[in-house]
Amino acid sequence: MTDVRLSPEVAARLEEALGRSYSPYSGFAVAAAVVTGSGRVFAAPNIENASFGLTVCAERNAIFQAVAAGERDILRLYLLTPTSELHTPCGACRQVMREFMQPEAEVLCLSREASQRFTVDMLLPAAFSR
Repeated sequence: MTDVRLSPEVAARLEEALGRSYSPYSGFAVAAAVVTGSGRVFAAPNIENASFGLTVCAERNAIFQAVAAGERDILRLYLLTPTSELHTPCGACRQVMREFMQPEAEVLCLSREASQRFTVDMLLPAAFSR
């Protein structure tokens, strides 16, 4: 486990996003926040759909919000689950991270009892990219 320290703003935004999760099918709430080079924080929850393929993970939701706001320099991503065990992003989210984040950008996975620091490249080595 790696000690991950959160700024009060990021911690608050993650908790707020976790509370907005729409996860009636899995019952598994997830929140993500990205921090951009300009210092902006974009936080979002997962949003499920009865047609599971239309579900949007928190990580992609937060990244897409940043990109839609004109941010292209995403320095780090925080992923929070309200569980004791640690969870990492799914494959689709890893590919989206590779599209909008540098290979050495930080991905910090957090649970109630654990944390671990990764880079995008660690999570998706030999990634498909432009």
